[in-house]
Amino acid sequence: MNFQIEQLIKDSVAALISQGVETSALEIKLLLSEILGCDVSSVLFYEHLLTPQQQKQFDEFINLRKNYAPVDKIIGHKGFYKYDFCVTADVLSPRPDTEIMVEAAIEGAKRANCSKVLELGVGSGCIILSLLAEDKKIRGVGVDISKKALDVATKNAEQLGVLERIKFVQADWFVSDFISQIGQKFDMIVSNPPYIPSSEIATLDKEVKNYDPHCALDGGPDGMTSYRRIAQIVPDMLFSGGRVYLEVGEGQAEEVALIFKNQGFTLEEIRKDLSGIKRCVILKK
Repeated sequence: MNFQIEQLIKDSVAALISQGVETSALEIKLLLSEILGCDVSSVLFYEHLLTPQQQKQFDEFINLRKNYAPVDKIIGHKGFYKYDFCVTADVLSPRPDTEIMVEAAIEGAKRANCSKVLELGVGSGCIILSLLAEDKKIRGVGVDISKKALDVATKNAEQLGVLERIKFVQADWFVSDFISQIGQKFDMIVSNPPYIPSSEIATLDKEVKNYDPHCALDGGPDGMTSYRRIAQIVPDMLFSGGRVYLEVGEGQAEEVALIFKNQGFTLEEIRKDLSGIKRCVILKK
């Protein structure tokens, strides 16, 4: 046991909590593992004292955390589903809730023998790239309005070894010629669009509102703006029998389902996340 590191973890947790930053020993271990170049499980058994340079970097990490920077944005990557994804200030931090949609989409893709998948709002790529990594026959297209987000997704695709099976497109799905820009149809469309009502952005945790891109959070006055637009465009982008997998916010599932029903879709399933919140809406054309 490295008692210097054990004490450093205890002191850091106490210091952050005293400043109103909710943290845990695990978070501090993640920061230390990044600095020490070892697994999280090995941090307490690291054989050496921290060098002055390592201590300086750790202090910098702690100062960032004191300012509510999420751990993944500090170290530049985060585990999601079975994989590790590069993250920056230009993309949403991958969240465990979203893994529910990924699991559903993987099951659905295998069941329906999908070969072509589109993601609207690809961000870090954690959704579609997990799908491609799990199912080698799938080819994908990932769309995002942000060039910087697409750069992150491209890096993640390369790291996962699926870059040759995905095309990234910088585009705005609200423009009138979006469908023609993409120019093909798909077996499945997945999306975790912005769904937080504009008036609620200011009330979000500082880790989110100060470090996630607002364009990936703000869903318009009622949070439904992107869902309405997606429901308009996807009928012409799906093969007959194709499916749409959507992440939704708390209390939004039924309204989102109704928006798509009005465009001719059939609701197949609403899946709950681990907290019991209706999180994933699955619809069939």
